[in-house]
Amino acid sequence: MDHLTASRRWTALLALALGGFAIGLTEFVAMGLLPDIARNLLPSLYERSSARAVAHGGWMITVYALGVVVGAPTIAALTARVPRKRLVVGLLALFTLGTVASALAPTFELVLVARFVAALPHGAYFGAAGLLAAAIMGPGNQAKGFAIVLGGLTAANLVGVPAITRLGQTASWRTAYMVIALMFLLTLFAVAATVPAVAAAVDGSPRAELAAFRAPQVWLVAAVAALGFAGFFAIDSYIAPVTTHVAGLSTGAVPWVLVAVGLGMTVGNAAGGYFSDRDLRRSILGGFVVFIAAMVVFALVAGSTTGLFAGAFLIGASGLFLGPAMQSRLISVAPTAQLMGAAVNQSAMNIANSLGAALGGLVIARGWGYVAPAWVGIALGVVGLALAAVSFAVEDRTTRRAATVREPALARD
Repeated sequence: MDHLTASRRWTALLALALGGFAIGLTEFVAMGLLPDIARNLLPSLYERSSARAVAHGGWMITVYALGVVVGAPTIAALTARVPRKRLVVGLLALFTLGTVASALAPTFELVLVARFVAALPHGAYFGAAGLLAAAIMGPGNQAKGFAIVLGGLTAANLVGVPAITRLGQTASWRTAYMVIALMFLLTLFAVAATVPAVAAAVDGSPRAELAAFRAPQVWLVAAVAALGFAGFFAIDSYIAPVTTHVAGLSTGAVPWVLVAVGLGMTVGNAAGGYFSDRDLRRSILGGFVVFIAAMVVFALVAGSTTGLFAGAFLIGASGLFLGPAMQSRLISVAPTAQLMGAAVNQSAMNIANSLGAALGGLVIARGWGYVAPAWVGIALGVVGLALAAVSFAVEDRTTRRAATVREPALARD
């Protein structure tokens, strides 16, 4: 990529980040519009119990996450030999079609099907676009490359999700999703026009990509992301009712709380990309400690306006600090299957999305209140930290054993 001018390089990176922006809209806008979606698609249940209807509406978030989990490794394996740019353009076309279907589907059940389809390209996009961005930036910038693409998602939470949430509240949630579909279409044209062609891995094949799953560390690190990050979604999925029922603010305040989350995500993602390229282990272990502390703060102070906004910022910042770090960690434990490693991270994050939203809805439906998901998140964060420590300990033991085996061999030579 040395032949690219600085302006061409940054234009291409911005086009890839624009895809992350659109994905951030389609993934997170449902969280601010859950009460509106539940009222529209589940009217009888909403009339009997708004809390139960909102909790049931959380299946939109859960099903999207499941689509990512299924689509990420499947598409990564099937497209191992597809040139990266062509793959990204195809994924954006699928995003567009799935989001249009989400906006037009007439029933809750069909909306769930459409959300599942729209989610299938999610993980593969972040994997392929992140690898493209890393190639454009050059060696030694792997985490930064992924952070740029992920930065589009965090920017969406800062400005896009609040704006689209407000649009959905004043017009309709269906209008909101049609605007998101147009954003995917715009991204498709931007990527096609600005991103240079990058070949697939020379030795890429479905077998090589699937071989990543033979490494126990891949499963262990995926579990770290899936369980440890679930607390973010347990809290963020129900941020709208926390704002209105716990802090006592109006629905008009929901977009501003989402701005606080998005600002935190933007700051955390940038910091995570920077520090992960320097010390990945400390970034992950220290990041989890701060993330757990942020969830404790949120659980304790979300009832006040200041506490809600401060807690929302801290959750976004500490949670997304871990994003580039976990992406780099999975690639490092699957060096011969980078696309699969990157895609598996997105699957793991969306297992976290599904698990967090489901467990959050469960404790709300049991009548434990809208702050209860934060305490679930704290427990999950502790599990994630423990698993991360185990992962690094296993890696250290394996490295020491390999060194012990090499020393006698060198001595004989």
